[in-house]
Amino acid sequence: MDLKSELLKSIWYAFTALDVERSGKVSKSQLKVLSHNLYTALNIPHEPVVLEEHFRDDDKGPVSSQGYMPYLNNYILAKAKEGTFDKESFDSLCWMMTSKKNYKEAAKEGMCSAQDRFKLFCLFNLLSEDHYPLVMIPAEVEYLMKKISTAMNQEWDGKLLEDLLSQNPSYQQGLSVWLFLEFVNTGRLLHITSVDTFSLALDEVYQEMYHSVLKKGYMWKKGHVRRNWTERWFVLKPSNISYYVSEDLKEKKGDIPLDKNCVVETLPEKEGRRCLFCVKTPVRAYEISASDQKQKLEWIQAIQTALRLQQEKKTSLHYDLKLRRREQREKSCHNKERVHSTQELQEERERQEQQIESIIQVRGKWGGELEAKRRQEEEQEREHQREVQRELERQLEEAEKARNDMVEELTLKEKEAEQQRQRIQELEIIQQKLETALKAEILAHIEEEKARLEQEQLLQQEEEKVKQLHRLQEEQKALLQRNEPERDTASGQSAIHMASLELQTLRETREKSHLHLEEAQKKLQTATSSVKHWNVQLNRLMKPINPGDQFQQKRQVKKIQVTGDTPFSSQEFISKYQPQTTQESNQAGSQSSSEEEEEELSEQLKASGLSNKDGTETKANGQNC
Repeated sequence: MDLKSELLKSIWYAFTALDVERSGKVSKSQLKVLSHNLYTALNIPHEPVVLEEHFRDDDKGPVSSQGYMPYLNNYILAKAKEGTFDKESFDSLCWMMTSKKNYKEAAKEGMCSAQDRFKLFCLFNLLSEDHYPLVMIPAEVEYLMKKISTAMNQEWDGKLLEDLLSQNPSYQQGLSVWLFLEFVNTGRLLHITSVDTFSLALDEVYQEMYHSVLKKGYMWKKGHVRRNWTERWFVLKPSNISYYVSEDLKEKKGDIPLDKNCVVETLPEKEGRRCLFCVKTPVRAYEISASDQKQKLEWIQAIQTALRLQQEKKTSLHYDLKLRRREQREKSCHNKERVHSTQELQEERERQEQQIESIIQVRGKWGGELEAKRRQEEEQEREHQREVQRELERQLEEAEKARNDMVEELTLKEKEAEQQRQRIQELEIIQQKLETALKAEILAHIEEEKARLEQEQLLQQEEEKVKQLHRLQEEQKALLQRNEPERDTASGQSAIHMASLELQTLRETREKSHLHLEEAQKKLQTATSSVKHWNVQLNRLMKPINPGDQFQQKRQVKKIQVTGDTPFSSQEFISKYQPQTTQESNQAGSQSSSEEEEEELSEQLKASGLSNKDGTETKANGQNC
């Protein structure tokens, strides 16, 4: 709400209170006192000498000829800044000045206390129309009475307002603040069974609407330094969240400033606390625990409303709601005017037809020529009226069609947006799974490489042991030929036996390493397949496949190269190369191609000197260990 317009409403009451003669003029001395009080209430520095000079009595008379508004705008309202003064104290000053002159003493003996009358005065200014003299229309009166009745836990009786409006039709244009206070005080707008209940309900509505309190209540807050949980009384406004020791608001413990960069998030249960949520500001995060799930959701929604008002640069929720209600009323009045205009057009057409009929009756003696002319004019007039009616119907149809097109377009946009969100979620999930598969493939590569190196090392050790065994056997033969003592021969046989045992152990270890290598290769193949699968899924989502875009990929048979550096057994060779060839043949979907590949694989196996029928290991150089 514009601060200047808000302040002008209260100042207008103070000015009219000084205008005793209702002439629109106030003496300079009274304006000087009023200006001094406004300077003090608005906390505006001023120079008393300048004030005295401006409102001094001179030859122009005791009343300023230039009016009070230029001085008020330039020297007072232009210097007033929000947050530098207490708005409630300012309104209290203006209420004190105007209530002494306008509020009747007899009315003070009703249901409302002096403080209740002041609160109703402030709420009246908030909901009144923005033109002078200030009035509150019946729709806003009904809105305020319903709010107070809800706070009193009772249903508002709308018949009271209907009776008032029926007794005096001028009330349809709006009620002045004095009539409004009188009707509330005497119970003609609201059934007040208990004065205390009414005061409490009015104070709750006053805090919500005048002080913009969106929500208040007890919750638990986690400390920033000591990190303990303490119960505090929280008060939420569009600009901040204040928390106190108790609801009497005597001891304030701190503020949580809110701006467009703040967010509110839910938190999981921890430290034995439930219903947790967090208010994050650019400076720090505040952890809060509500009493139950319902209170948690209400607080989160209220804080989100405050953040929305901050983003829209609005300071009062109820002023925004008031403007929306006014726009709805204006639209409704516009529609009523259109209906009324159509009815007037229909009435005018009927009146013209009646006039034509009366003219025909008066001039019926003029003969058939005039009758024909009359009928022609009547037909022309009717045709004109039908064209006007068709034009109005066409305009209404176009407006309805435009509205339907807009609704369909919005629906389509929302559907497309939802599809895009789902697509993005699927992409994120597939990307995560692809990353997991890539990590698994890298680990499988590393494990397979380690197993291969271990296999090579074991083969080298086995070859060395075979050479050592051969050397020992040669030495044993040489000893036997030279007829060495049996002691030397026995020691040689013992060494040969130990070398044989070590060779057997190495072969068993190499067999285990070979099994480990096969397992690593299977893991690698599985991980590679998983990577290919998720990569295909990712590409499918990045660029959807349309009908006709699929194509068959030409199969290529990989040529097998066998070297003597890394010998394989026949079973190992087949387990390494045959599944890949079989998988490619299954993708082609042709039985003849599969048989050709098997024949080509068999030829390569024979050319390499390997066979898958026996389970023995054969080296590339033809040596048996």
